[in-house]
Amino acid sequence: MKSIIITGANGNLGTAVVKKFLDEGYKVIALDHTNDQLDFASGNTTFEFKTVDLGNEETATSFVKETIAKYQKIDGALLLVGGFAMGTIETTTGADIDKMISLNFKTAYYISRPLYQHMMTNGYGRLVFIGARPALKPEQGKGVIAYALSKSLLFKLAEFLNAEAKGKNVVVSVVAPSTIDTPQNRKSMPEAKPDNWVKGEQIAEVLEFICSDKGSPLREPVFKVYNNA
Repeated sequence: MKSIIITGANGNLGTAVVKKFLDEGYKVIALDHTNDQLDFASGNTTFEFKTVDLGNEETATSFVKETIAKYQKIDGALLLVGGFAMGTIETTTGADIDKMISLNFKTAYYISRPLYQHMMTNGYGRLVFIGARPALKPEQGKGVIAYALSKSLLFKLAEFLNAEAKGKNVVVSVVAPSTIDTPQNRKSMPEAKPDNWVKGEQIAEVLEFICSDKGSPLREPVFKVYNNA
């Protein structure tokens, strides 16, 4: 049984991902600030929930060390924590940049750093970052400067880590969704066509493929999960 850490587990995407990985027989260590949407997992012997401040490097590192000591080996980590903000170059301040980097990049970096070292020592591991299409397409990023910049750092970090892991069975992937079909997005974009968006369950399928034996040949992958959006 593979052990998988899932951050942002209580969000719309996180809930779908936790369900998928439990259904597929993984040991899931879920992280978030509250577990009020994860009642479906209560009583499951392969599920554990932790409240961890991933914006604090010391706390995140301590969590990883404690989890490794408990389970001996962590096979994968899906780093789903993040946030969104609008803003052009005219309206985006340095404080806005700092906020998005803290939320979208540092929360991933603080936990992935000790996990990556653990995986390199073991000779196996899968780390997955959630990127964003505006970080890849300037015409979309220009209206969400801070958000797109913070997400772009995840693509570069994955490149650096994959370069260091070349020749080993440690892989860092980036999954870049288009608009995710959530109640919040439907409410904020009533004129849009949600059928063109990507569903959390579809992203969960991609994440499980990455972590499964089926995904073992993958190296340096970037997955553009756009559907028709």
